[in-house]
Amino acid sequence: MNLEKLIYTVVYDYLWGTPLIILVLATGLYFTLRSGFLQFRFFKTGLKKAISQFKSTSSVDNHNGVISSFEAMSMALGTTIGVGNIGGVAAAIAVGGPGAVFWMWVAATFGLVVKTVEITLAVYYRTRMENGETYGGPNYYIHNGIAIEKQKKILAKILNFIFAFGFIMGVFINIQTYTVSEAVGNTFNINLNVVGIIYTIFLYMMISGGMKRLGKIATIIVPIMCLFYIMGSGYIIIMNYDQIVPSVRLIVNSAFKGTAAVGGFAGASFKLAITSGMSRSVFSNEAGWGTAPMIHASAKVNHPFKQGLLGIFEVFFDTFVICTLTSLVIILSQQWELGYDGATLTLHAFETGVGTVGRMILAFGVFFFGLTTSSGVYTQIEVVLRYVLGESKLKFKLLTFYKWFYPIPSLGMVLVATKWGLPGASLWIFSDMSTALPIFANLIALIILFPTFKKVYEDYMFRYKGIGENKGIPVFYEGTDVQNGVDEPIS
Repeated sequence: MNLEKLIYTVVYDYLWGTPLIILVLATGLYFTLRSGFLQFRFFKTGLKKAISQFKSTSSVDNHNGVISSFEAMSMALGTTIGVGNIGGVAAAIAVGGPGAVFWMWVAATFGLVVKTVEITLAVYYRTRMENGETYGGPNYYIHNGIAIEKQKKILAKILNFIFAFGFIMGVFINIQTYTVSEAVGNTFNINLNVVGIIYTIFLYMMISGGMKRLGKIATIIVPIMCLFYIMGSGYIIIMNYDQIVPSVRLIVNSAFKGTAAVGGFAGASFKLAITSGMSRSVFSNEAGWGTAPMIHASAKVNHPFKQGLLGIFEVFFDTFVICTLTSLVIILSQQWELGYDGATLTLHAFETGVGTVGRMILAFGVFFFGLTTSSGVYTQIEVVLRYVLGESKLKFKLLTFYKWFYPIPSLGMVLVATKWGLPGASLWIFSDMSTALPIFANLIALIILFPTFKKVYEDYMFRYKGIGENKGIPVFYEGTDVQNGVDEPIS
């Protein structure tokens, strides 16, 4: 067994094997049933609430937090809508065939409610610092929600260790810089290492100002890049409208029987279609991964569930809009049959549809999408480190070291990949490897804490919808408005 096949086996047979796939689907189904199909009942409300953020982008100063609700959503979207949608989706199709797209949709359907739950719990269990800044995420709701019960302290420690270890491991298995270097370097015939160094310099500029600056930058870059990407991919799809139905039919049929090898394409089995599709769905929309809640926990918001509703929009827009557009462009262009993978596959598909200019524009888009993704991941890992370091006297020095160290491993992936000639699809497998452990720990924690989510949800329904009884929100929440009993309706 060669090294590449061994990595495939470890990732897709064990880390992303049947047990984790069942856990992802079972958790989503459990939340869907227990919440009364919340993602469908609140779908319109979630989209409406997200759109309203674009109309009123100012921070709400009388609420605890670091960034505005809109900035939190933009940062979260900037992290999810990035190279995972462009290079990641292409890699999933290269590994799992067109059927992988179907399983992306399945995972995202459940991801709508999973992300709502995890964001709500992150805001509810967040920790407020003396300066008013708030931090939260899986480590915090595991510690503040599960560890408070004596019989669950050991379980909480195990889950916290698994999540933190797996997530911090992502610092060393980060292919964002490689994907950007691949796209830009191959498009403009520039050495990938040179592109990687330039990208790293821009990334340092991005993260130097901390979360507040990143939030403001994201509100500018993310909407513009999304608009351009939708227009470009939409144009290609419309110009090939006669291939839309056959492409969708191919996606559905391949989901259950795999895809036979064609030309340079390696072929895909039914199992690979599921594993690559679902793992890439979670990597892209981050539902269940526990990443987005780390950003949303710092939002200035006066009720946890209000912020949680934005998760519905994020998953929908990321997977059902951006990822679907990417998938259709790749499939109807038939470039997936020629042996390309990763960002290179998507670039060839765009070039086929709108020419060299379209490929160049997409390459620039990958560059800026990559910056928002990498800077968002930087923020998320910082939250985990803040929890792990606690009140350590070395906390400030270690966080400063992390700020300067963070871009280095990702740049190292570029140097290694170019030296050894590793294909993009192989590198994306390493990304799937880094997501498995955090997802496992986070989903277990969410299942345990779901009763608390239900109470927070019921409190929201009574306060702002006039439905149910006033049982009172659980006392842990530190949001000033809710704690003081302000019942002014929230739109």
